[in-house]
Amino acid sequence: MKKIKEVIVVEGKDDTKRIKQAVNADTLETNGSAISSQTIEQIKVLQARRGVIVFTDPDFSGEKIRQTISQQVPGVKHAFLTKAQAVPKFKGSLGVEHATPAAICAALEHLYTEVPAAEPVVSREFLWQAGLLSGPRAKEKRAKLGEILKIGYTNGKRLYERLNLFQIDMQQLQQALKQIQQMEEKHGK
Repeated sequence: MKKIKEVIVVEGKDDTKRIKQAVNADTLETNGSAISSQTIEQIKVLQARRGVIVFTDPDFSGEKIRQTISQQVPGVKHAFLTKAQAVPKFKGSLGVEHATPAAICAALEHLYTEVPAAEPVVSREFLWQAGLLSGPRAKEKRAKLGEILKIGYTNGKRLYERLNLFQIDMQQLQQALKQIQQMEEKHGK
């Protein structure tokens, strides 16, 4: 079982259990989307000592936690699951606790580290021209792009921020868009 040096920040106990089935790692649970100042302080200390990987559910609450931590603890790493990987077998909401150990390992292999003060590498104009900010299928294209780049689903504004925050360059973006186009041609869309 692979050992992870960084502490993985998750939402709850069930996420911790699932992470520990996939990798040998320590976790810190936020216990919901209203992160306490005490939890933020713990994350800051852990980031300084060992590094932190934010690994939250691919839903609104998970995104809120991710943004809160990113704003207050610079330089954290991020791991993402797709919504399909986090769907419960029977009932319940999307969550890390529903992902397979293989999906968790794959997400932890594709980490992104924020570069908050970096110059933008992708322009809004390019995203607009590529049909990712508006248009008939912009939402669907962003979802596919998030899966290919392993950055999670985003709305248009957040896509621009995330691409630049993680320094995903034009070559990576164009390659992913080419994949989307090929998938659409193959399926007649």
